[in-house]
Amino acid sequence: MDETIIIIGGLSAGPSAAAKARRVNENVNILLFEKTEYISYATCGIPYSLSGTIKKRDKLLVVSAGLLRDRFNIDVHLNEPVIDIIPSEHKIKTPLGEYQYTKLIYAAGSSPFIPPINNLDQTKDWTNCRTIEEYDKIVADKVVSEKENITILGAGLIGVEVAENLKEIGKNVTVVELASTVLSPWDSKFGNLTESVLTDHGIHVFTNTTIDEIKVENGNIKEVWLSNGDVIPSDYLLMGLGGKPNTAMLASKGAEMLRNGAIKVNAKMETSLPDIYAAGDCASIMNIQTGEHDYFPMGTHANKGGRAAGANAAGGEEYFKGAYRTAIVKVFEYTLARTGLNPRALKMMNQDFESTFIVAPSTPGFYPNSKDMFLEIYYNSNTRKILGAEIFGEKGVDKRIDVISTAILGNLTVDDLPNLDLAYAPPYSPAKDPVIVAGFVSGDKGKNKFQEISVDGLSSILRSETSEKHQLIDVRAPIELERQGMIESSINLDLDKLRDNLSGLDKEIPTIVYCARGLRGYIGAMILENNGFKNVYNLGGGFLTWKKLGMEIKSYSFENK
Repeated sequence: MDETIIIIGGLSAGPSAAAKARRVNENVNILLFEKTEYISYATCGIPYSLSGTIKKRDKLLVVSAGLLRDRFNIDVHLNEPVIDIIPSEHKIKTPLGEYQYTKLIYAAGSSPFIPPINNLDQTKDWTNCRTIEEYDKIVADKVVSEKENITILGAGLIGVEVAENLKEIGKNVTVVELASTVLSPWDSKFGNLTESVLTDHGIHVFTNTTIDEIKVENGNIKEVWLSNGDVIPSDYLLMGLGGKPNTAMLASKGAEMLRNGAIKVNAKMETSLPDIYAAGDCASIMNIQTGEHDYFPMGTHANKGGRAAGANAAGGEEYFKGAYRTAIVKVFEYTLARTGLNPRALKMMNQDFESTFIVAPSTPGFYPNSKDMFLEIYYNSNTRKILGAEIFGEKGVDKRIDVISTAILGNLTVDDLPNLDLAYAPPYSPAKDPVIVAGFVSGDKGKNKFQEISVDGLSSILRSETSEKHQLIDVRAPIELERQGMIESSINLDLDKLRDNLSGLDKEIPTIVYCARGLRGYIGAMILENNGFKNVYNLGGGFLTWKKLGMEIKSYSFENK
């Protein structure tokens, strides 16, 4: 038999594998089977097509079957699902026949999770938002042109992107999320920051909630009944939930799997079954930081994994060593991003870690339209090796998260960050880039120059019975307090007059200092430390973060001070 590579699945990993296999080996036979009539389309672009940001549906279709046939000499079989794999005979079955393979690449993707909802089977006014067929259904059902009240179940990446884009075209949007925050893979403070953006733009958000039932009249959705007892009007339901890997065919043949059903593969994308590779949302990926098989269903990884599988199946040698949970999402004018391990994962691993939280400008204050950036970096308490980061802001988030992602792969420490030679010009960055500032602050903490307390930490202290054993100092100028308010139980001592008022403070009890964003609080903390105060803390992110996270504030009047 001539050498034949069979590829199952035509969305991302499959076409990537096919093209790479052909570039490696001009003589091998390559067959690609796709159960639908479409291959290689941009699922991640579907939310932006709903708002018209992507104006034409055809723009979502990245590579045509004709191009694969003509340019790469791939035998593409559309609308021909594979119904069985027989590894012992190196054979697959479809409704149209049987095909022999030398190597098999399994790239069958995943299927959306659909929760049990009473009366869902009584209506067609719902769909997922993951495939081109589902996009076509949304358009055909006149969600964009006529529906007004749209409910989205799930506040992950897809759910949030769909919510934003439907709101941009004037829809009344409600998001329902079972977790305690939107975008739950991020730390809760970043989820809360994002939720505030959604609500500020008029999106109704319900967390710790799911949908129990829908009210249907004449086949049309009228209301959605939530688990918290609320009833909301709704014309259409969109699912934005996670998926389950499509791996039953290989699982039944003994392939090693993760607990969630993803197929285990090595760096060459080889499964435990001879001559069978897997890539995309059906396959595991090695977590470079933990050294364990993990699951990252992202288009970037599908393309890398497919490329490696195709090269190796065709006789080459390529490795996809893994990933470490880098992700980014646009939320109206804001961007939220992450890389590596965050507190939830680190605590589950029993990993000792420290964190530094800063608010820094994306560009210099003297340059127009400077925006705040909220950045938290996590690092090993002993080695100080960078473990992860999360960033929220309006400008420049993508650049900074990619810098820190690169630092993780390079095994850099937080103390290495100030030595990075990052590009500077006023339109792009301050002279001290936020990443550099995070390194400086972490370094000062490491030298025991000051301690940092989080918003949650301060909130817990103020709610506890021991709150009177602390003194809380606001070092902003009085005019700032009049405009913005202040934290309950704090006293105002303008930073420039702090040294003149030390006698009125108690050096023996813990002292917490805060300003607007953190810099003046740090300077104030240093003044107190150098004057013999014990246990001095600076509030990470300052009053701005306290307020953005919805914490309680009180008004201030300079006249009535």
